[in-house]
Amino acid sequence: MPDNYIKSTPVSDGNKYQLRTVDLNLLTVFDAVMQVQNITKAAQLLGMSQPAVSNAVARLKVMFNDELFVRYGRGIQPTARAFQLFGVVRQALHLVQNELPGTGFDPAESKRIFHLCVSSPLDNLLTPIIFYNVRKAAPNIQLSFKSCLNKDIEQQLRYQETEFVISYDEFLRPDFSCLPLFEDEMVLVASQKHPRLITMLRARDIYKEQHAVVSLDRFASFSAPWYQSPQRQSCISYQGMALTSVLNVVSQTQLVAIAPRWLAEEFSESLQLKIFALPLRENKRTCYLSWHESADRDRGHQWMAEILTAVCCR
Repeated sequence: MPDNYIKSTPVSDGNKYQLRTVDLNLLTVFDAVMQVQNITKAAQLLGMSQPAVSNAVARLKVMFNDELFVRYGRGIQPTARAFQLFGVVRQALHLVQNELPGTGFDPAESKRIFHLCVSSPLDNLLTPIIFYNVRKAAPNIQLSFKSCLNKDIEQQLRYQETEFVISYDEFLRPDFSCLPLFEDEMVLVASQKHPRLITMLRARDIYKEQHAVVSLDRFASFSAPWYQSPQRQSCISYQGMALTSVLNVVSQTQLVAIAPRWLAEEFSESLQLKIFALPLRENKRTCYLSWHESADRDRGHQWMAEILTAVCCR
């Protein structure tokens, strides 16, 4: 027997679903249903009949030996197994799609759904800008926004349940891309009726005032960088869920808050706020556009990254 002869090993009949026996069209149905979580909407997205999509979902359930989707209100809710599969299936479909001749991403024709997280308070500034510019460039593309980061955000990016994050938080793992968009100046905000704050405070006086903050219990709380020590936390009198509510409380009390200058100026007239330069070393924050490197070869993802970079830089 020649040295370079490799004996072939027959495929075991015990492995029911070899790739050659799988209808790969089912995976495109799975991807669409996961995106919209509604059979009727998925059928419209795919240009299929509702019974055909329902039949495909039934076959998927058998193939993966899992319910995958359960009824929830007027739609359906993916199971844990479906969420586990979603990122892997999406990455595979995009990679194959990118290599097919004549199937380049055309933003003018695409009906793709992009899932973005623009964290608070940046959502107040950037979400309308992104909506307008994407709609102008690609009227059929759909955008799904959320404003809260959570502890699972890295996994969501890895499996492309969320495709982009715009926030003040940088993802430091080597498999994430973080592109700086701009740097924000931070200011101290108080009510115009505040009895003491007439001129700018000195750094040593900042934490002698009582503060209103975004709850430090929230994942990636906006306020957290300024209240790292128990001594600084002792000055907190109010913790809210969003910075806009924090500013509203400040306008009606003798509390102070730290906020981006653009947000403070936006509400300064309506809430009658005074704005002071922040005399602390931590008086700037960088806004980042972040994604997982597994999406880098996806042409649609590349296009959206270029749009977000262009319209969000200040």
